[in-house]
Amino acid sequence: MKLTTTAQLSVDGVMQGPGGPDEDDRGVFERGGWAHFDPEAGKVMDEIYERAGAFLFGRRTYEIFAGSWGTWDDPGDSPIWTALHALPKFVASITPLEPKWENTTVISSDVEVAIRELKATEGGELQVHGSGALFRWLLDNDLVDEMNLFTFPVVVGQGRRLFPDTGPDIALELVGSQTTPSGVTIQVYRPAGHPDYATT
Repeated sequence: MKLTTTAQLSVDGVMQGPGGPDEDDRGVFERGGWAHFDPEAGKVMDEIYERAGAFLFGRRTYEIFAGSWGTWDDPGDSPIWTALHALPKFVASITPLEPKWENTTVISSDVEVAIRELKATEGGELQVHGSGALFRWLLDNDLVDEMNLFTFPVVVGQGRRLFPDTGPDIALELVGSQTTPSGVTIQVYRPAGHPDYATT
């Protein structure tokens, strides 16, 4: 399976609490609910979920999804709901976790080995949604094959960002790009080794 990551970002790189004010209020963060999907952005997100073969979550994002998508009744027309309920879910967590959402497996040790084994299986994409700490760890360990970044036309001004102030440097190859009517930009990147820097 190809491992893909999908993140919702503000223009200033914030990924905390895109869905609502109570989604993730860690730290001094009072501005949740800034990601507003128009129909075109929603269609792209649906298409991403339709390619899934399994899901990989960090613990916090899994708990957010399990407490929302995992408790909602089937709306009958949501590719996201269908995929999340029908497909295997894996959670990378060193913190003890008793999953209440069916079809969930916790990976608590030998995480890199377990993920490489999952990637070696057949069947759609192994998808990571949100899960900032896991996203960065996967990227640092050369486990990400492709990333989808939905950038919303807003500066949030506070909150946790996808990339820290310091970290490894990675070149990216742009393989897809579009802008929706409301100004959401959607880029698809593939890691492409070490960046080239200008020399004097």
